[in-house]
Amino acid sequence: MEGASKEEKLASVSNLVTVFKNSRSPGAAPRAHRLEAEHHRPGCRPPSPAGPLEKPTVGETLESRPRTVSRRYLSSLKNKLSSGAWRKSCQPGTCPGPGMQEPEEKRIVQELLETEQAYVARLHLLDQVFFQELLKEARSSKAFPEDVVRLIFSNISSIYQFHAQFFLPELQQRLDDWTTTPRIGDVIQKLAPFLKMYSEYVKNFERAIELLATWTDKSLPFQDVLTRIQNSEASGSLTLQHHMLEPVQRIPRYELLLKEYVQKLPAQAPDLADAQKALDMIFSAAQHSNTAITEMERLQELWEVYQRLGLEDDIVDPSNTLLREGPVLKISFRRSGPMERYLFLFNNMLLYCVPRVIQVGAHFQVRTRIDVAGMKVRELTDAEFPHSFLVSGKQRTLELQARSQEEMIAWMQAFQAAIDQIEKRNETFKAAVQSPEGDPQEQELQSEELGLRAPQWVRDKMVTMCMRCREPFNALKRRRHHCRACGYVVCARCSDYRAELKYDSNRPNRVCLDCYTFLTGNVLPEDKEDKRRGILEKGSVAGSEQSLMCSFLQLVGDKWGKSGPRGWCVIPRDDPLVLYVYAAPQDMRAHTSIPLLGYQVTTGSQADPRVFQLQQSGQLYTFKAETEELRGRWVKAMERAASGWSPRGPNDGDLSD
Repeated sequence: MEGASKEEKLASVSNLVTVFKNSRSPGAAPRAHRLEAEHHRPGCRPPSPAGPLEKPTVGETLESRPRTVSRRYLSSLKNKLSSGAWRKSCQPGTCPGPGMQEPEEKRIVQELLETEQAYVARLHLLDQVFFQELLKEARSSKAFPEDVVRLIFSNISSIYQFHAQFFLPELQQRLDDWTTTPRIGDVIQKLAPFLKMYSEYVKNFERAIELLATWTDKSLPFQDVLTRIQNSEASGSLTLQHHMLEPVQRIPRYELLLKEYVQKLPAQAPDLADAQKALDMIFSAAQHSNTAITEMERLQELWEVYQRLGLEDDIVDPSNTLLREGPVLKISFRRSGPMERYLFLFNNMLLYCVPRVIQVGAHFQVRTRIDVAGMKVRELTDAEFPHSFLVSGKQRTLELQARSQEEMIAWMQAFQAAIDQIEKRNETFKAAVQSPEGDPQEQELQSEELGLRAPQWVRDKMVTMCMRCREPFNALKRRRHHCRACGYVVCARCSDYRAELKYDSNRPNRVCLDCYTFLTGNVLPEDKEDKRRGILEKGSVAGSEQSLMCSFLQLVGDKWGKSGPRGWCVIPRDDPLVLYVYAAPQDMRAHTSIPLLGYQVTTGSQADPRVFQLQQSGQLYTFKAETEELRGRWVKAMERAASGWSPRGPNDGDLSD
């Protein structure tokens, strides 16, 4: 019986090889193909040659075209290998019955042998069919170089010869002699050093896939050979790329099977020491395969991202690494509400994208590409837009809003990691990365960076007048414009100049008078020089940054005239006895100033405890704060100013939030 079993196994292996040799001729035996497919399924025991054949699954019946290597397959590969889920239990009728139970370690060796038989058959397909057919076509047609074929398949011939002539026969012989020699540790120890040849295949794998894709598109004869073999019965409707992954996967499977074999061995088993040593030798070789799988996952993910972006030539680069992607809100300097945008952060660039309404082909349209080199990122303190942060690059500066504080921190950490990595590579780059806490003085572009970096644009609604000439804006005669150098909101008269900006490839851009003078060195005409400041021309930006108290307050009553229902109120540190009221936080001129010395500060009625008043000699100003706590701080600040108090130090008496 044992001799008959041995002959059946040898016949099974012979059938596996024969089906690939006959695959190129029409009318290959379907039974042999199904037998080979059963052997190729990892962990399944094949039925005996005389037994009934299993019917193909529905998925196998429907799949008539070659299947490509999917990202889902790659991403789940490691989990399958580590969990052992790819190894299925034996089919009903093939497991030994009660009283004939084989030892666990022997069944694992049997599984190792069966998967090795299927693996050798695949190596035969790669080396003797794909490789040889492409070489033959290259020599006859001269349509593509022979060296390209050799580079694609690397040392697959050596790997095939090793497994077919040495590793598989040794395993087969040891399992046949299991009754007298129940061990495989010594065999694997003897052959494990030869697995180092896989390192060459693994290192060449990425280049091989790139060459395969290039010449498939470039050479029609090359493509015809691949299509003919891939559509054959022997290929099993799988592409060459799929078959080329098998050697990458094989060594991790050796490691998992051998690890389970060691665990199932009894404590006093004679093969325990050899098997453990063999496992250690396999482990080092397995690292190369794990590295290749990780690299394939990265390339597959990168390729899918490029497809979603439309495969633009200036973006596609296999050396890039995707660090983070996701939706954000763009704070507009013109609109009142934020706009939905999508970011792709790579190790060397940020892609600022807009989702396409009709997602045919590309899913996103790239609006701006910002280099990570020279980029700065910091948190913004904006009560209207919480969880917002600033990304300032050479090409553009963006104000972005995350959906939560945690998401904002995650984005900023990803940006900072990319910036730090670029700085380490560029030793000559000046370290100018800001800490996540931010620095208020960074809000204005430094003069030495003017024109070299895209500025942060001041939002339209933050000002009601030109930030240079202080004239109020209106929809007809004085419209808003932005200086492309400093980001200020200015009128047409104050921005009627053009200067070349380095961050915009030295193209002429609209700039304000001050930036034009700085960038060009030209002297301004006398009629366009700044006038002397009036009593109300105290910029609210400077007052807010160096103030004792500042916030929005509602202006109640008819006393305020046409100034509006709300004002930005500031008590400056350098003028602590005067209250300035602005229409917007970044206006350069106040519409009202109130000298507080001698005024009486009173709280409002019980009906609304947020109201307070300033009263003196028939003058009455009524204010309303957003909260009672804010009203209390304003009352305290105004009472001090009314009594003539002045700060003595830089931080003395600061009541600002």
